[in-house]
Amino acid sequence: MMVTVKEVTSRSGLRTFVDFPNRLYRGNEFYVPQLVSADMDTLTPGKNKAFEVCEGKYWMAYDEKGRVVGRVAGIVNHRYNAKVGEKICRFSWIDFIDDRQVSGALLDQVAAYAREMGMNKLEGPMGFLEFDVTGILVEGFDQLPTAYGKYNAPYYEDHLLAYGFEKGTDYVEYLVSVPEVIPERYHRLSDIVAKKQKVHEAPIRKRSEILPYAEGIFKCMNACYSALHGFSELSPGQCEDLKKQFFSFLNPDFTSIILDENGEVVAFGICIPSLARALQKTGGRLFPFGFVHVLRALRKNDTLDALLIAISPEYQSKGLNAMIFDKLAQGIQKNGVHFVESTRELADNVSVQNLWGYFEYKQNKRARTYIKNI
Repeated sequence: MMVTVKEVTSRSGLRTFVDFPNRLYRGNEFYVPQLVSADMDTLTPGKNKAFEVCEGKYWMAYDEKGRVVGRVAGIVNHRYNAKVGEKICRFSWIDFIDDRQVSGALLDQVAAYAREMGMNKLEGPMGFLEFDVTGILVEGFDQLPTAYGKYNAPYYEDHLLAYGFEKGTDYVEYLVSVPEVIPERYHRLSDIVAKKQKVHEAPIRKRSEILPYAEGIFKCMNACYSALHGFSELSPGQCEDLKKQFFSFLNPDFTSIILDENGEVVAFGICIPSLARALQKTGGRLFPFGFVHVLRALRKNDTLDALLIAISPEYQSKGLNAMIFDKLAQGIQKNGVHFVESTRELADNVSVQNLWGYFEYKQNKRARTYIKNI
């Protein structure tokens, strides 16, 4: 196949870039379309505060008939590179047909961009920030993706390994079955921890009461996630972006915020109703009627995605996960939820996985990043 790779330089080209996987996987029962409008904003400087510390370019691959057969983004996160003392170029938003000429041409382009930027290593798939989709799916091809996940065909890993990439970091997801009755001993344990550690649950009864804790949530997140692979501290602008993206969807029943004696956020857990089925119905577009499916999923759903969970370093291993669990369990029972899915988390992040030890759970998906010196 004759493959031509071209840089995306126009708004219409970016829309084609964003929409490509929606066409590639049309009809696949496990693919969940990404919202075109959201991806457009994420990839546009001026609309995504990640560009305060990142820069990048995007390319599409075309066959001899001019049809799009692949896409990829090259990203340099200068803040993260300074933090770890390395020269890494990330590749992301990578999708392609099952043809190694296509994947090879796309990765060649990213490697050339990396050298141009003075980088000496490729790593990915990784987005601008930790909250973009990380890794490609390597297990769980018969499962729907969660909030920070994305479906891809099984052949992706073979292409990356054939190009010379090596295994980087693994991320796992768990499917948690919620019992109809939560044993009372879990609530008693939560009370014991609260008294011993002198902390308490923030009294939130409606969505508007969550917003005042946003700054504390992001401060806690920066402290908790600072040592995690791929994470760089969130700037005030990036925090604003995340607030706009997620806080309007939050339900107090699925939100736990733990405060210390001074009212400072020291831990939190946030879940949202699964939007996978709803997004499949939207086809990647909220208008004219796609938003109706999303609203219905937010109001009534038997499955939650565990969006974010963090405990400040000084409170880790002190039982605060029991308090988060207790609050979320009450909301889960109240709303008739039967399943909770953890979003992609580092395979060795035992502290987060311990949260689900109260329930019956199993690993149902695994994603992986890859690295290569250039």
